[in-house]
Amino acid sequence: MTTGVDPALLAALWRTRRPAGPPIGHTFRSTYTDVWVRFHSLPESKRYPESEDEYAVVLERYNTVLDGLFAGTDVFVVTMDWSYTPTGPAGYPTPRRELHPEGVLWWTEPDLDDPDPDFHTYTRLYADRRPWRSGCVDDLLRAVADEAVVEVFVTDTELRRIHHPYDGGADVVLATPAERDRLRERHAAWLPARTRPVFDIRPPASRSGRPATGPGL
Repeated sequence: MTTGVDPALLAALWRTRRPAGPPIGHTFRSTYTDVWVRFHSLPESKRYPESEDEYAVVLERYNTVLDGLFAGTDVFVVTMDWSYTPTGPAGYPTPRRELHPEGVLWWTEPDLDDPDPDFHTYTRLYADRRPWRSGCVDDLLRAVADEAVVEVFVTDTELRRIHHPYDGGADVVLATPAERDRLRERHAAWLPARTRPVFDIRPPASRSGRPATGPGL
């Protein structure tokens, strides 16, 4: 069961708790490096599941970490679309609306850096509040695993801990470095292989059509 979100209050809370940057999931790894950890979703750092058994592994890993962060609490679930104007249609079709029908528009982040206004974009974030229970966002997580939706994240209502799943893994932001270290040790088998870089750059256009790079593996 979801409950209401006050967009103005949530935006104000984000600016108070997270003044370092906007709530854009792929930026968390660089904005919160001292309290950030990354886990991979499949053995041997495989990116995309190709069978129901592999989807089960992906969901089990996601939910194990999410349960550890949020069991017994309420959370905000956040999804994203983008447009070429603040209120225009989504710039690329995704199942975001069907998978997150209770999401309320609470943040619009413009990207106006390009001198050509035809390339200006607006990232729009939608949130709902719900009691956390294991599996309650499994449909979203499956879509994330397929890169059908991007920039999804789940956070506690005080915005102290953030779980940002992406195709191939999840970035997790904790409240303190010590808490980050404990979580990293608990799930050490899911860490990126030591021989891989911490992140790499995606091809210019992801399967989601998002006009910006998201997290690498």
